[in-house]
Amino acid sequence: MNRVTKRRISVLIAGILIVSSSVFSQFSDVDFLRSSPADAVKFMQAYVTPWANAFGAGLNGSWYNTAKPHKLGGFDVTFSANVGIVPSSAKTFDISSIGLSSDLSGTGNAPTVAGPKTDGPQMTYSKEGYTLANFTTPPGTNWRFIPVPTLQAGIGLPLGTEIKIRYVPKIDIKDGHVSLWGVGLMHSITQYMPGHKLLPFDISLFAGYTKLSADVPLSLQPDPEIFLNYSTIDPSTYFNDQNMNATVQALNISAIGSINLKVITFYAGLGYSRTSTSVNLEGHYPVPTLVDGEAEYNDTSIETGSDFPKIDIKNYSGLRTNIGFRIKLAIITIQADYTRAQYNVVSTGLGFSFR
Repeated sequence: MNRVTKRRISVLIAGILIVSSSVFSQFSDVDFLRSSPADAVKFMQAYVTPWANAFGAGLNGSWYNTAKPHKLGGFDVTFSANVGIVPSSAKTFDISSIGLSSDLSGTGNAPTVAGPKTDGPQMTYSKEGYTLANFTTPPGTNWRFIPVPTLQAGIGLPLGTEIKIRYVPKIDIKDGHVSLWGVGLMHSITQYMPGHKLLPFDISLFAGYTKLSADVPLSLQPDPEIFLNYSTIDPSTYFNDQNMNATVQALNISAIGSINLKVITFYAGLGYSRTSTSVNLEGHYPVPTLVDGEAEYNDTSIETGSDFPKIDIKNYSGLRTNIGFRIKLAIITIQADYTRAQYNVVSTGLGFSFR
């Protein structure tokens, strides 16, 4: 692969990551953080879960385009673009079903991040019968398709085994960053069958793990309609350290089979996938407090990132099946496949393969 090609692939990866990083950066409207930390975390979890799961499903895509491992010393380099698809059922959630405390009240269905571009129900945060904050739940994006790029290399090992490595270095995105790595292993089962060299198909077992880390700035400032009573801080600069760290992990364990023809290979997989997302908040956040029956901001009404519980997005796990094809022209490979699961994935890829 020449230098110009490598540069173009790097630019393409960076461009797609800028789009896909919005999984974690769709937080220009974070008024729900004005409530108690426990309620804020429950709301954030319900809001972002569809995109987080679609992103994790995308990370599990494009691990293989044949069930035939490389020969010893053979290798390939493949760039893939996976698109995780949020199901229609995950476009809204029922506020009453997420376990909010009695301090944060509201009813009805609210958009998730993948839902309609309309404000959700009105929410009221109160203490001892006094209202501290009113806000509507944030709108969705009306976008259900989450792009996930991967850059992967496969290397043939002894005993019908191939190791696959994924890596995207840390890329700065909108004052934050995102990075990715993964490792997979494929082992041939066909080699143990009598007359395997004459068989027109290949069967292998595969396991792969991918981890993505993202660091995204947040911005929650004091409500200008509530009295500011700070004595030791400057609120115009003190809350500029807000940040969200997100980690997405994806596991794919599959049995795969392929029929390798002269130019085209058809392949399919059946297995188990699992994704998980965890989020931690950092920095300082203004939260209104009750003083003599009135809401105000003061030096004691500041929450830090450690005050918010760790956000564990509901895991997606279950059966996955996929089917696809690969076209090989000399050393160039072109692939496409479709994965059927709770969060479906469409994948395409371009690569270079030797032996």
